Amino acid sequence: MKGLLPFCRGLYTLSIPQARRKAGIVCSQCGFCGTVSNRKPQPRFGLLFDIDGVLVRGRMPIPAAKKAFQKLVNSQGQFVVPVVFVTNAGNCLRQKKADQMSHILGVPITQDQVIMSHSPLRMFKKYHDKCVLVSGQGPVLDIAKNLGFENVVTIDMLRESFPLLDMVDHNRRPKLPSTAVGYLPKVEAVILFGEPIRWETHLQLIVDVLLTHGNLSGAHHSQTRAHLPLLACNMDLLWMAEAQSPRFGHGTFLVCLENIYKKITGTELKYEALMGKPSELTYHFAEYLIRGQATERQWKHPITSLYAIGDNIMTDIYGANLYNRYLEERVRGNIHKDVAKMAAATCSTTTTTTASPREGELGHAWASELALPSATSCKSVLVCTGVYNPSTEAASSSSSANQHIRQNVFHGHRDFRFDPELVEAGHVVLDVAEAVDLIFQKENFVP
Repeated sequence: MKGLLPFCRGLYTLSIPQARRKAGIVCSQCGFCGTVSNRKPQPRFGLLFDIDGVLVRGRMPIPAAKKAFQKLVNSQGQFVVPVVFVTNAGNCLRQKKADQMSHILGVPITQDQVIMSHSPLRMFKKYHDKCVLVSGQGPVLDIAKNLGFENVVTIDMLRESFPLLDMVDHNRRPKLPSTAVGYLPKVEAVILFGEPIRWETHLQLIVDVLLTHGNLSGAHHSQTRAHLPLLACNMDLLWMAEAQSPRFGHGTFLVCLENIYKKITGTELKYEALMGKPSELTYHFAEYLIRGQATERQWKHPITSLYAIGDNIMTDIYGANLYNRYLEERVRGNIHKDVAKMAAATCSTTTTTTASPREGELGHAWASELALPSATSCKSVLVCTGVYNPSTEAASSSSSANQHIRQNVFHGHRDFRFDPELVEAGHVVLDVAEAVDLIFQKENFVP
């Protein structure tokens, strides 16, 4: 029989053992003769990788990262499964982050595989022609324009136009009497990309903009009406760099801004939208990119499972589980509630789960832009190389004592309520290499 196989030209008269058919070892021409097919296995799952604490710590790569990614690319340098990097960093363009990760991991990565915390802002087209104030560090002007914003003002531009407003640092106060230049247009919205360098300056001027409704030439107004739209990216309270303990993240800056605003006005600071993990919009965008990779590679099977690998239970795990809950509700048939629930969790003006009409309208714009997901699940995988440290955590996250601690010391954002189920990782592994092995095993996937 073995000698006859090369001569098979689609003749049905030649049979093969049932076991070889089940194993998928069939002729690429006729499908029956037993010749090994050249077709590669096609995945039904995609991977969402956090970066800080999972692949790198500061500028240093985590040793397991290269080992993991050697299993994710073939000999031509192509990914064998769809991969997206979902980071809450927001201080650079996607292309720069892609270049950094290509250098660190030794595999080719494109900007279309990277989601920064600010990436979803390209969908907020209603603000692209408005004058927006941006806060953060890095090339914030370039980032904003790359996202589609046409009329951008930075904190430094405000300082130059209104030199009397930044008074905390005595060395930066005007040496001579000065008046406001005031040539800037009126600010119509505020966008927070990430933690800035001079917190006192940014906190002061952002509050000034909110309390003057964007007109810094005037005095603060009483808060009888809603403040300007405020959009924030990256809610990480803490993140892991080279130090032994976590460092302050943009979430810490937001805590300061929220409490200063409430202390001055007596009212809550409200967000038009919150982006980055654990926002559902970010995961929806990631699933959209995963689908795009599968289409580009002409993989026939739909991507039905997502695996989100991270080191922070309050962002990576919470966000993945929140999106998984959304996907499960879709599977159960609650499709008509999808947009409202997604908007309620991410276009946050209250801590309830009911979306206002404005929020629902914003979520609907996203749904029409990205289309409904093909995935039916998003499983969370927690690694122990970053913020999460098993030696400082209680032995069981489901114990009543540990739940009490987490509920009373909740590191998530103010507008995301504590839910024990959302901070419970689907799997806990040592590092990202173990995570990839585990996922391949669960999916019965052999590249």
